[in-house]
Amino acid sequence: MAIKPTTEKLWRQQNKHKGDRWRLFQAVGDCVKANTVFYPGSFVDISPSFIFPDVTYLDMDKRTPQFFTDTNGILEIIAEHTGAPDKPKFTFIHADYSAPLPLPDESFDLLISLYAGFISEHCTRYLKKGGTLLVNPSHGDAAMASIDSRYQLWGVVAPRTGGYTIRTTGLDKYLVPKKSIEITPEFLHKHRRGISNTRSAFAYLFKRIDGCTM
Repeated sequence: MAIKPTTEKLWRQQNKHKGDRWRLFQAVGDCVKANTVFYPGSFVDISPSFIFPDVTYLDMDKRTPQFFTDTNGILEIIAEHTGAPDKPKFTFIHADYSAPLPLPDESFDLLISLYAGFISEHCTRYLKKGGTLLVNPSHGDAAMASIDSRYQLWGVVAPRTGGYTIRTTGLDKYLVPKKSIEITPEFLHKHRRGISNTRSAFAYLFKRIDGCTM
């Protein structure tokens, strides 16, 4: 197999901090048993497929369809990182995640929200009850999840030398704003950025606990 030049170029652009996302998903995969993963706003970050067996990627960037049609090239990149003979399953949807999607409700074990807006607000419907949301503070989506009655914080992702670690204790010290402000969906939509907290983490892990709406 040979990776197409465009595929290789986009992957190098995505993987400029070599292996950082791989290490992130490795840490998450050690704690989260997820067979099916949904990654809206993925661009060409295929590193979840280094860890998880079945990943659905979604992005509206015009360059992504060409990247994801290079199936052999993507499988070669994955094989380079895992060394595993088994070919993971991956699917790509070229769409806006805020629009209705051709996906069954409650069909994924893990929902990923990294640097792509309010994914939790629009895509929680596709996450199984009991499933996990991995979300970072960018654009305010971690704060959005923290006020969503469907979610309960169960872990934080903290950087460490050479990778990441998952902490599950002392969680009450996280997601506490430094300033006395009322965090509401309207506030977050207006400002569209993360909240300055007394203690921060790289990312947060929430469990979907019920089917209530906000």
